[in-house]
Amino acid sequence: MPASLRFVHLDTPELLLPAFDVMRQLRPHLTDAHSFAAQVARQHADGYRLLAASDASGIVGLAGYRILTNLLYGRFVYVDDLVVDGKLQRDGIGAQLLDAVRQIAREAGCVQFVLDTGLHMPLAQRFYFRNGLLARGMHFVEPLAPLSPASALTP
Repeated sequence: MPASLRFVHLDTPELLLPAFDVMRQLRPHLTDAHSFAAQVARQHADGYRLLAASDASGIVGLAGYRILTNLLYGRFVYVDDLVVDGKLQRDGIGAQLLDAVRQIAREAGCVQFVLDTGLHMPLAQRFYFRNGLLARGMHFVEPLAPLSPASALTP
């Protein structure tokens, strides 16, 4: 386990660019560091925060999360992204990132800690169970075609 990790929110393009290589391990569809930084900036406007775990060599893990409120959970934190550099997985970095986001959630008055993982990811599921998370449902998705400008105007 790394002896000393530093946890810092990445809130500017200069801070976000070095995180790209680690995030791309989780989100391989991302192809450009500057587009990634711009996307995170847009998400930041909607409450998304990206927490980095760093050691002496640089960024080794990331947790992207939002604090939300709904009728199901009340005030809660939702973890969108959790990734640890593949060379350092099983070193406890992921658990430390989860603990750091849990602490942020507690300080923000959240009463639930929520995340999704793919059904095709049994190792991630085991990791989450080991770290105190329980499966409470299934996540359903339906891709929607973007509206064309003409159809957006039609009632």
